[in-house]
Amino acid sequence: MTTHSPCSGTVCAALAVTWLIAFSNLGAQEWPSYGGDPEGTKFSPLAQINRDNVDRLQLVWTWETGEEPIPRYKTPARGQDAVRPGPFEATPLMIGDTLYLSTPYNRVVALDADTGTDLWSYDPRAWEWGRVYQSADFMHRGVATWSDGRERRIFINSRWRLIALDAKTGEPIRSFGGDGEVDLTAGLAWPVMTRLHYSQTSPPAVFEDLVIVGSGVPDYMDYRGQPPGDVQAFDARTGEQVWSFHTIPQEGELGNDTWEDGSWSHTGSTNVWGPMTVDDERGLVYLPVSTPASDFYGGHRKGDNLFAESIVCLDARTGERVWHFQTVHHGLWDYDLSAPPNLVTITVEGRTIDAVVVLGKTGFAYVFDRVTGEPVWGIKERPVPASDVPGERASATQPFPTKPEPFSKQGFGLDDLIDFTPELRAKAMEVVQGYRLGPLFTPPSLEGTIVTGEAGGANWGGGAFDPRTGVLYVRSTELPTLMRLGKPDPGDAEVDYARTGASLLEVAEGVPINKPPYATVTAIDLNAGEHLWQVPLGDSPQIRDHPLLRGIDLPRLGVFKWPPHGIFAGPLATAGGLVFISGGAFELYALDGDTGETLWAGDLGGSRGLSNPMTYRTRAGRQYVVVATSGEGNTDSKLVAFALP
Repeated sequence: MTTHSPCSGTVCAALAVTWLIAFSNLGAQEWPSYGGDPEGTKFSPLAQINRDNVDRLQLVWTWETGEEPIPRYKTPARGQDAVRPGPFEATPLMIGDTLYLSTPYNRVVALDADTGTDLWSYDPRAWEWGRVYQSADFMHRGVATWSDGRERRIFINSRWRLIALDAKTGEPIRSFGGDGEVDLTAGLAWPVMTRLHYSQTSPPAVFEDLVIVGSGVPDYMDYRGQPPGDVQAFDARTGEQVWSFHTIPQEGELGNDTWEDGSWSHTGSTNVWGPMTVDDERGLVYLPVSTPASDFYGGHRKGDNLFAESIVCLDARTGERVWHFQTVHHGLWDYDLSAPPNLVTITVEGRTIDAVVVLGKTGFAYVFDRVTGEPVWGIKERPVPASDVPGERASATQPFPTKPEPFSKQGFGLDDLIDFTPELRAKAMEVVQGYRLGPLFTPPSLEGTIVTGEAGGANWGGGAFDPRTGVLYVRSTELPTLMRLGKPDPGDAEVDYARTGASLLEVAEGVPINKPPYATVTAIDLNAGEHLWQVPLGDSPQIRDHPLLRGIDLPRLGVFKWPPHGIFAGPLATAGGLVFISGGAFELYALDGDTGETLWAGDLGGSRGLSNPMTYRTRAGRQYVVVATSGEGNTDSKLVAFALP
């Protein structure tokens, strides 16, 4: 769909001359990696769209996935429920005026970057095996590409398969692996009992001739032989496995002693489901590692549990560990490191540092020298509350960065309850009665503990870094959840306790117990380790218009959605001085990078923007900003493109 701005003949002629001059001698500006570059900065040097003209952005085309729920009777996998697409979270690549992306059902699509017209598509028919256990609904955030200068391949990691496609035609490369694909479960630390519990949501990383792949494994399950979270590298030409890194150290490996009583041999998850980033110059790859199984109870896996919830730096050629830092010891809160680590260069007290920043659900930004792993600012071990769940042994201390300050609320107390009216406050007090409240790292309990971070803080959307200013932009979610443990149902888990509740608490349907804002964007000066500004992200009309809140002068609420799937999408920064972000809102916003002021809001037609936006300029000289959207229930999913008229 293309729209035009009306103008008179004289004005049109003048505008045409102006834009022809502006577009002349401009080459294409591609977006060749998921994060814009291998370092995951999510920054574009484009400035055609800038503070002065962003208010003129308009919708120029849309592309529809056309994906709908598939009834059970059409699903070959026996005993499976109907399958359905999840949120459309893909961030496309743009290379040679072609967009490459994945859909929720794991289809790979190539589009004309100027018009959104289909060029080709490939369907791995991932839905034929039934539902995805990691997240119930299908979702996938993007593809990766490799080229040797003569040919280009597009890689999709679909469930337990890594598939290589010809970038020109979308046809599988039959010489890769077995008939174009590799079984990702074949070389894991132990045999997988069911491949249905092994999946993928984020794109691979590519370094030289290697395709590096993590996995998605349900951490709420717990049984012996659950899939491990090994990270694997495959030859981009042949599909041969080149190396494998055990995120749960096996016998004789560093960190094995942090898994007591042999728990290293059978505990699953501890996988890398978020995007990885690469330092091409040094040949280093950075892994954001998630939580072990089960996510709320660790009585069967006592110890610190390396490399769970750690940032791990590997030699990208060999898979050998270079350094690591564990952000959460013996994780009990589902504090996955899911945000792609940002590789940045900063100047701290006159010293230039090539650094890596990893953002946590904890609300902390952990900043390290990316070569040595030394913290740029001090990180202190501090005492935290103990667990009283039988058989559990929570870590006595946890790491707290001294800088920057947290970008998200940590812990939960009575002062955090909604208080727009005395009646709402009283209702919130009634709801939390009997539950445990406390600071960050208050453990899950049998009666239930209200925590922030499990569905809050930073998530897979990560941050965007402006290398000109040293500023990192972070989207955060503020949704406290109830963590409750109980005896597992027979056959559901092989542990003494398992999660029996991980839910939102509300004073009324659709109104959470906590004060707004429910989502924020924070600008952090990484040269100084200080916050520059923080603003609410978007609004929540469904809460603002709720009967309980009529007549109340409400502040900007920030984006709220429950379940929160799809609202974790992060920002894009550009040389035009702009930060583009939707993060689950019904608009795509352009914020002033210096102040956080909203300069433009693009209507997404009743759908939510659920992906990290990206931008590019085609050879024709026009800059586009693109975001993936879905309607309620993940219907009517579209890729939406904006540009200047």
